Amino acid sequence: MTAPLTPPHQQPPGNDPWQTNTGGSHPGPVEEAPAMKKDLRDAVLVALAVTLAGVALGLLWLWLAPKVPLIADDKAVFLKDTEGEEAIGGDGTFILLALGFGALSAAAVFLFRRKGGIALVAGLAVGALLGSVLAWRLGIWLGPNQDVVAAAKAAGKGVTFDAPLKLDAKGALLAWPIAAMAVHLGLTALFGPRDPDPLWQVPPLEDPGPGRPDSAGL
Repeated sequence: MTAPLTPPHQQPPGNDPWQTNTGGSHPGPVEEAPAMKKDLRDAVLVALAVTLAGVALGLLWLWLAPKVPLIADDKAVFLKDTEGEEAIGGDGTFILLALGFGALSAAAVFLFRRKGGIALVAGLAVGALLGSVLAWRLGIWLGPNQDVVAAAKAAGKGVTFDAPLKLDAKGALLAWPIAAMAVHLGLTALFGPRDPDPLWQVPPLEDPGPGRPDSAGL
């Protein structure tokens, strides 16, 4: 068996058949910095937009939440309907609305940028949580008077008035971010861009040329 005519350590540079990158510059920190800044900018915009959507959630919660009727006498304030379910209706209404807002915000963010990314998803989660807190506090602020005693005195003895709007289950604040994460993950898995399959390039066999013995020959 004959050996190659030129030892490997003496071959001219650039003739490595297994070299995949034959020229050009490698992507480095300088080229990645603009993309990272764009990701952070989009994440901040998403967080702000989703947070502001909490205003709509708070107004809808105030409008759709069932009113809890109260009545007062000379000594205390009572529920007018002791068997009513309005007391827990506020929490249920908030959760249902928050789930809907989570699905809508996730779909909007996915359409805004199908590529996604960790920064964008983090912005969506933070914005959804802040939007829930904003909706909660706005609904309470615009709702009936939180001072039940003052509201009873203003209404008068035996006159029905509305109880303050409140959110007893604070875990309801997580309904929006959880729904947003779940819907966005599902949309990305179903309709998100796919990474191309890697292409494996097999280098051509070197022609020994006329008069040169085949390296595989005997």
